[in-house]
Amino acid sequence: MLRLYCAVLAACGKPFLVAGGRGFCQFQRMADSPPRWRDKRFLVMLALGFAAGVPLPLSAFTLRQWLAESNLSLAAIGFTALIGLSYSLKFLWSPLIDHSPPPFFRALGRRRGWLLSIQVPLIGAIVALGQTNPALDVSLTVAVAVAVAFLSASQDIVIDAFRIESLEEADQGYGLACYVWGYRGALLAATAGALAMAEFAGWAFAFAGCAAMVGLGVAAVLFAAEPPRGPGLPPQGWAARMRYAVIDPFADFMRRRYWFAILAFVALFKLGEALAGIMTAPFYRQLGFTRLEVASVSSVFGLVATLAGALAGGWLVAKLGTGRALILTGITQMLSNLMYVALAFAGHDIRMLFAQVGVENFTDGLADAAFLSYLGMLTSRSFTATQYALLSSLAAVPLRTLGATSGVLAEGLGWPWFFVLTTVAALPAMAIMLWLLRRLPPTSERSAT
Repeated sequence: MLRLYCAVLAACGKPFLVAGGRGFCQFQRMADSPPRWRDKRFLVMLALGFAAGVPLPLSAFTLRQWLAESNLSLAAIGFTALIGLSYSLKFLWSPLIDHSPPPFFRALGRRRGWLLSIQVPLIGAIVALGQTNPALDVSLTVAVAVAVAFLSASQDIVIDAFRIESLEEADQGYGLACYVWGYRGALLAATAGALAMAEFAGWAFAFAGCAAMVGLGVAAVLFAAEPPRGPGLPPQGWAARMRYAVIDPFADFMRRRYWFAILAFVALFKLGEALAGIMTAPFYRQLGFTRLEVASVSSVFGLVATLAGALAGGWLVAKLGTGRALILTGITQMLSNLMYVALAFAGHDIRMLFAQVGVENFTDGLADAAFLSYLGMLTSRSFTATQYALLSSLAAVPLRTLGATSGVLAEGLGWPWFFVLTTVAALPAMAIMLWLLRRLPPTSERSAT
């Protein structure tokens, strides 16, 4: 969602500089520059964004739809949230990828060699996932999905580094915008597109089609030029490199005031959304919605609603300030989960499905804009890329672990009360947020760093 927010601002003509990796966007006024459509580097960013976005739903929403159709219990489907832990823990092996030569394709260079070394087995793993049968052996399906998530998270590490090193500072915003639109297009293709392919040709064909989509990233790697190495030499010795890449950013963060409260807020802000989101696919299926209905409403219409929410959220941040916008959008995000309750009572009602998806995705876009702006202001500029990557990765761990209990909770409480619980789950983060905003307002923190 961070990438989406930055891309929306870029598309709207809001100038900014990207301060690194998956980190926040540090907005600064820049002189208007002409369109860069003829620069092949941005076509490469578009294609790499597409390749990065395809695998994510295959270990999340699309996979859960498949498992729901295989009549797995809600508890079992809920535990699939653990499959995505690779995205939360990728910082553990990022120093290895960053500082070691690629195992294969070394002639292509460090970044391109690593990308191709990851993409080839990733394509194979996605094809293999489609050849499993969760109704007969769900453990094999989950094991292959874990491999897909691990390879996908590793690809993300290299793509982020490749993007930053390939573009000058003035081009980072435009490059990120190209990346995000490719990424969001891939999410649509791997959800709505995969469901449509499964409807007409089966799941094996759907996963094979998604694997072929990743081939666009392979073509981009072969088409691209190897980026130059950054200025300066990295620390010598493995221990020094590990300290520079992992320990120093956290040590710097822990010297901040109220660092533990900040970490708790980041970890809990999306808890209610995560609990609800993991159960979305089986919930829709139990209400009788078909694959094509879910694909058209949840994926296509949901994307439009998210983009609209991100635009509105950016406007609110500029109009009200980050702190006030965070309070307002946090409340709307929390209350939007009650639309699931309304849909549970309405049953198979396509109009109510449109309303639920529209409200949920719009308010998520709103909240993400303010949340990421506030988080960016709390990130040290000395360790922008690494610190934010580590912070966001670790913050997602509680969502993956606590989110795994969503199936058990849904089975025990029933759908209406379960979604009421997901609404209540947002209250601790709201309380911490109000406490932090009183003691650590965004404007004073920005000036302090």
